[in-house]
Amino acid sequence: MFTGIIEAIGTVAETLDVGGDLRLTLHTGALDMSDVQLGDSIATNGVCLTVVAMGAHTFTADVSQESLAHTRLSDLCIGDSVNLEKALLPTTRLGGHLVSGHVDGVAKVVAVERDARSVRIDIELPAALSRYIAPKGSVTIDGVSLTVNSVTEHQFSLNIVPHTADNTRIYQYVVGSAGHVEVDMIARYLERLVSA
Repeated sequence: MFTGIIEAIGTVAETLDVGGDLRLTLHTGALDMSDVQLGDSIATNGVCLTVVAMGAHTFTADVSQESLAHTRLSDLCIGDSVNLEKALLPTTRLGGHLVSGHVDGVAKVVAVERDARSVRIDIELPAALSRYIAPKGSVTIDGVSLTVNSVTEHQFSLNIVPHTADNTRIYQYVVGSAGHVEVDMIARYLERLVSA
């Protein structure tokens, strides 16, 4: 589990095809790796990855075909930046919202505009996910916990404050950028309970 509060921006150091899966090695930037062990989870652009090898400032993870089918991790190139967050501990402040790291799909940026010191971003998402987005509800984009401003049929609007823009890869978003979306897990479970 994660909170959606990004701890560091890392970069892709290596991508390798291993038996049809993708093996990623990432430079961890300012992420404190002193308490990370093999088998730990690190959210990478919102995707929960398991550490299979590590160095002082790197970690390696395998990405299965299932994850590749629902994310854009296969599009990553050496030098690309990624949002990183270590799994939460029982003592961690829950500054964002509960995030599983199980990406629901890929969304597309359709508008980016300045709003005083903030940035407003409009996101278009797959129709099957639209019902999980609510005004003032939570959503995760590339691992970042965000509050939804407004919702239309297949789009929603976000307001990105300067701190979030400066400490995540969101500042790189332009019209056409793709991002991993994870809807609020409470909405998913409520739907399942109601439909049962």
